[in-house]
Amino acid sequence: MNELLFFHLPSCPHCQLAIRLIDELKLENPAYAAIPLTMIDESREKARAGSYDYWYVPCFYLGSDKLHEGHAEKPDIRRVLDAALG
Repeated sequence: MNELLFFHLPSCPHCQLAIRLIDELKLENPAYAAIPLTMIDESREKARAGSYDYWYVPCFYLGSDKLHEGHAEKPDIRRVLDAALG
């Protein structure tokens, strides 16, 4: 299972929603809890965030593949987590 990278900004309402949805989906499907998830605050880790090609947060990468960028609803987050499961 590859590491799922989650680029976010703490003050972004879309990112806060994505975090809540991730937590909610982990409760609904315990397999999601096993996914290695690295949350990257792009305001603190500018060099790392700058090495990925995205414009909007929240943004999810699995390896070098961008899975989702921008506002996300529950089905979007589910697709990201399902992709991370393989």
